[in-house]
Amino acid sequence: MSPSLPPDLPPDLPDAALRRWPASIRPYAQLARVDRPIGWQLLLAPCWWGTALVADAVHRPPNLLHLALFAVGAVVMRGAGSTGNDIVDRDLDRSVARTRGRPLASRRISTRQALAFLVAQALVGLAVLLCFNRFTVGLGIAALLPVAVYPFMKRITNWPQAVLGLAFAWGALVGWSGTAGSLAWPALALYAGAILWTMGYDTIYALQDIADDAVVGIGSTAIQFGRHVRAGVAALYALALAACGSALAGVSAGPWAWAGLLAFAAHLGWQVSRIRPDDGQRALSLFRSNRDAGLLFFAGLALQAWISAGPV
Repeated sequence: MSPSLPPDLPPDLPDAALRRWPASIRPYAQLARVDRPIGWQLLLAPCWWGTALVADAVHRPPNLLHLALFAVGAVVMRGAGSTGNDIVDRDLDRSVARTRGRPLASRRISTRQALAFLVAQALVGLAVLLCFNRFTVGLGIAALLPVAVYPFMKRITNWPQAVLGLAFAWGALVGWSGTAGSLAWPALALYAGAILWTMGYDTIYALQDIADDAVVGIGSTAIQFGRHVRAGVAALYALALAACGSALAGVSAGPWAWAGLLAFAAHLGWQVSRIRPDDGQRALSLFRSNRDAGLLFFAGLALQAWISAGPV
């Protein structure tokens, strides 16, 4: 029999995985979504795509140091973004079953403490960003605009996933510029593809909360698409693949990169075929499977770059 949960962790929350953590640390771990790595994994994917795509363009292996730095940055900036979102949404979260147990919504931590934690995470992210060239530093700082705007969008539009896409896909630009020191149109095409991919998988994620969101007035593309949600996600994914394909064409990518895109497409098609609007648990599982989808595309890009670079 598993040990009983501490009183601050309702048993129906995924955060219950943190039950063995010290009580003083647990709320901060929840704010940063430490027990839910899918968030930083999805944030990291476009960074790695951009790094591998530019490597393919210049016929060099992907920069391993950059890949490692982006991994650290994705973890801390996802934590910072989640903390900021919880600060803004602390009142709304009390009205949604899935989120009412969050540290701020349940008043287990103060807003001031959460703000201090947000700043600490952002400073670590800044330290990572300063390891790159000046153009990339400026580009990374510019990403703060969609990050700051996103938490408010669900109050005024059914398309907050579009703003989330702008923020989560930004790594495609930074990944490219980290090596090139500038941007080119294939990077912009990859960014567009990552935006549309993000919109698609977050629409699937939003199916979990569609009933509560409609009651409290929170907008989402899941609500916007309604009974046509499968077709809506399919359209977003199809456009994402078209944009990513144009990025590959722009760097004259080789067969392994195209194979990676084909594997990515197959995974996205499988997701669409499995969508059930009234099955929240399946929606969560499909959403999480996008980690593997992103890795499939990256694997093709990276393998192509290493092969194209030839012997070192």
